[in-house]
Amino acid sequence: MCHNDPDWPARDAGDRPLRRSYARNGVGSVHQGIHSASSMVRHPGAGCRESLERQGNQGNQGKGRFITLEGGEGVGKSTNLALVVDHLRARGHEVVATREPGGTPRAEVMRRLLLDPAGEEPLDPDAELLLVFAARAQHLARVIRPALERGAWVVCDRFTDATYAYQGGGRGIAASRIAELEHFVQQGFTPDLTLLLDMPVGLAQQRLDGRLQGQGGERDRFERERVSFFEAVRQAYLARAEAAPGRVVVIDAGAGLAAVQAELLARLDERLEAWS
Repeated sequence: MCHNDPDWPARDAGDRPLRRSYARNGVGSVHQGIHSASSMVRHPGAGCRESLERQGNQGNQGKGRFITLEGGEGVGKSTNLALVVDHLRARGHEVVATREPGGTPRAEVMRRLLLDPAGEEPLDPDAELLLVFAARAQHLARVIRPALERGAWVVCDRFTDATYAYQGGGRGIAASRIAELEHFVQQGFTPDLTLLLDMPVGLAQQRLDGRLQGQGGERDRFERERVSFFEAVRQAYLARAEAAPGRVVVIDAGAGLAAVQAELLARLDERLEAWS
């Protein structure tokens, strides 16, 4: 699904407990510096929330921001996440780089269960979905919310858009069921900005093959899915972008690396200027 680095957690984040009712004062509230970019939970058929997202962002000036990178396998999220992190740090921000599923020691254990290709016991799609949100709950409580509360910026490789894409589009789980868990775990909390790296599935698969050959690695449980699975994932991602144009910025990841990174930084700088 992304990354196979067992030492990912504890790079920037730590694993501190935090038990506070961030959004229980009202969905979409700003509580002690924690920003929720939306004042409603996405449900199937929900309209565009762009104006609501802009309204939420206005209350977070000078606070930590939550930026996510999304996309299918082989689109270059890891390379470009490092670019975003370095760009923000160069501007003087404290930045926490993290990923999903995972980001804390316990969440990384759940990640290994999700990515393990061992076939003696297939993972039921419902169990897969619940593991994703269990890891997310831990990640939010221990890493993301504490970092935002102290004013740090968080850059995350995947978040809930990936759940709608992989478990929704790929596995065929109803969006309404995902939305119920999203509401339960996140209480309206969403990213301030999502950078969606998009490219045709065939090209992405070629890049994935090249990366694995260069590293001598093997495909994980998600990477072994059929092309039709990844086509469904891509379409689900693009549908998410169309539904939330104020939050999701689509980057053409099929161009050369220099062109991709130039576009990514230009779009990021546009948002940083709007936030300043």
